[in-house]
Amino acid sequence: MKKSLVFLVLLLLFFSSKSQTTLKVLFLGNSYTSVNDLPELISLVTKSAGDSLVYSSNVPGGYTFNQHSTNTTSLSLINQGGWDYVVLQEQSQLPSFTNAEVQSMVFPYATTLDNMIHAADSCTETIFYMTWGRKNGDASNCAVWPPVCTYEGMDSLLHLRYMMMAEDNNAEVSPVGAVWYYLRQNSPGIELYSSDESHPSPAGSYAAACTFYTSMFRESPVSITYDYTLAATDASIIRNAVKAVVFDSLAHWFNVDEIPVASFNTGNTGLLVNFTSTSVNAHHFNWSFGDSATSTEENPVQTYSTPGTYTVTLITEYCGLYDTASQIIAVAPVGIETHSAKVSFFPNPVRNILSISAENEISSITISDANGRIVLVKNLIRSQNVEVDLLSLEDGIYFVRVQTQTGNALQRIVKNSK
Repeated sequence: MKKSLVFLVLLLLFFSSKSQTTLKVLFLGNSYTSVNDLPELISLVTKSAGDSLVYSSNVPGGYTFNQHSTNTTSLSLINQGGWDYVVLQEQSQLPSFTNAEVQSMVFPYATTLDNMIHAADSCTETIFYMTWGRKNGDASNCAVWPPVCTYEGMDSLLHLRYMMMAEDNNAEVSPVGAVWYYLRQNSPGIELYSSDESHPSPAGSYAAACTFYTSMFRESPVSITYDYTLAATDASIIRNAVKAVVFDSLAHWFNVDEIPVASFNTGNTGLLVNFTSTSVNAHHFNWSFGDSATSTEENPVQTYSTPGTYTVTLITEYCGLYDTASQIIAVAPVGIETHSAKVSFFPNPVRNILSISAENEISSITISDANGRIVLVKNLIRSQNVEVDLLSLEDGIYFVRVQTQTGNALQRIVKNSK
């Protein structure tokens, strides 16, 4: 009996356990990333939630995007490729400067780095590390740029510019600054700043770590069990703040996967069919034309050897994610009707009602348009004489395939309701 209970407990644990996700992340920033060893703290937070983080970093003090864009270590790490994310953190004050300064000193280098990241590996996502306003504003720049004289003014500018960088570069945001703002408003007793009123305290770095975990893994921070050096109550408050700001609004921070969506159009002239992919977020294409032929081209052309109805399948792929689309198409030589069974079609051209008569019992009728798309199907007919209502079809050329007990018939018809 005891053995049975032990087995049942182990079985329940096995099926209830969450599968582990491992991400490879590169951090490029400065002291806001290196203080309290944020990458390692994210790794510990991640491990406690049942996932895994593999990381590398280059975070010299005071470094800017401009400096990273020419730094040999940063470039070498980017060019390694294989990263799931590259985190970009700008010097703490620059994104809050005047519009002209940000346009010349920040935005161009954010784009340069993002382009380098995708050139090295098209599947790597750039994620911008949104930092925070200084505790009492930026005193060193207050006289020349009054909006940064207060925390609120500086923080709102940082928020705006990081969101702009993410949107302009089709990237993501880890909104650490937004979490800090929430905590300052709702839990002012938690000290987020170190004594210099700029860099993060242990609580500030813990908030950043939980934010990064949630942003990158798309998981609730409530699953984190590691409290770092914090009191359990403070750690819990921070995790709940991250849930409210980040996890409950992942799409707002562009923290969504680019899932491929497969779709295609067809156009045919006789047995030759042009396939045009209308897929979204697709890097690779695998076509199966229903006659054993295949293609990996984006927009292939297929010539069928015999008339008939074929199931065409397109599988698209984007960075390990897949989607599938299928269509049934009918192909026939232009101007040629093929009959292996004795079947008559009247009238042709037809206005609305097409009469079909066969020597043997008709089992199914399939009608496709000039592009090969199936527009009408009638199954389980079991009659030698059938009237087909074409009222819902637009005027044009159609192909009617009739299946009988003794063979098939394929007829080109013209619908003209005028």
